[in-house]
Amino acid sequence: MSRRWGHPHLDRRDWPTYNEQLVVRGEFFLDPTPFKHWAEELAKMNRAKGGGRKRGGQYRLPESFVRWLVIWKQFLDYRSWEGLIRRFAALGVIPSTPSADYTTLWHRLHGLAPTVKLPKFVNLELAPDGSGRKTTNAGEYRLFRYGDPEARQRKHLVVVITADVRRKKLIGIDVHIEGKGHSESATAARHVRAATEAGHRVRKLYGDGAYDSHALFRALHETGTEPVVKIRKDGQSARRHSPRGTKWRWRAVREYRRLGYRAWAEAKGYGMRWPGTEGIFSAVKRKFGENTVSRSSTGLVAEGYQRFWAYDALREYGETRGREGVAR
Repeated sequence: MSRRWGHPHLDRRDWPTYNEQLVVRGEFFLDPTPFKHWAEELAKMNRAKGGGRKRGGQYRLPESFVRWLVIWKQFLDYRSWEGLIRRFAALGVIPSTPSADYTTLWHRLHGLAPTVKLPKFVNLELAPDGSGRKTTNAGEYRLFRYGDPEARQRKHLVVVITADVRRKKLIGIDVHIEGKGHSESATAARHVRAATEAGHRVRKLYGDGAYDSHALFRALHETGTEPVVKIRKDGQSARRHSPRGTKWRWRAVREYRRLGYRAWAEAKGYGMRWPGTEGIFSAVKRKFGENTVSRSSTGLVAEGYQRFWAYDALREYGETRGREGVAR
């Protein structure tokens, strides 16, 4: 029996179901079900708001097919896509699309950021976290041996995600170039508000010291969310009546100081912040790699977003089809 966080861990996972979920993820790449309403979707996309056909060029590829290609994008380049689509058309899986050349595909997917599909379950326990992505494929030894001539200009890609810690379901993704985006706490507040506005009940939010901000505590109070946020050491002795402060953060500070870190973490279940976010970061790195290949800022941001969206889409597909397979 293994141990986690100093306590014995009993593995209660349903391994036959989980194994089936992992296996059927491979079916996604050859499953045309997501874009089976090809003609109907194209007709809707090419329809103007007031009726009739929209002005300008007409769409030749439905949005569902483009989102399906986002998964393939993690493994193939644009010209390989053109060959893939040509072969699928020859097999009769999709209609013949002569306009699906690599230039058209680049324009459709280069800056695409598909919307994360929110879960059907209502109650959420969320944890946000951030991680960096390298914008070069140079190995560590190469940089150590020869140096990095572009070290001053090169920036990391920052990815901030918010996920449900119980089911490891992504709720929000934010990607930006280092130094050009919002703080992690501001991003978490936006994700919590968006989930609440969509009809979900965010019961708890777990976060490390990077999320100890008055703005986040204010957002959690407004959404009825219990904060499980570690208080920074430099923030424990702050004045109670700060003009920028909130009474909800000061309540959390007093509780944190009264219990002490270890007792507070045990009582609040602070360790639960790890399973959701760290598991997703690890899975995306293992499956799609750590470095990015795009060069432009737009491409880098879209690539970072698409990788996490692709993992979430594959995982949801595996869970849905896996349950169906076990039921049969």
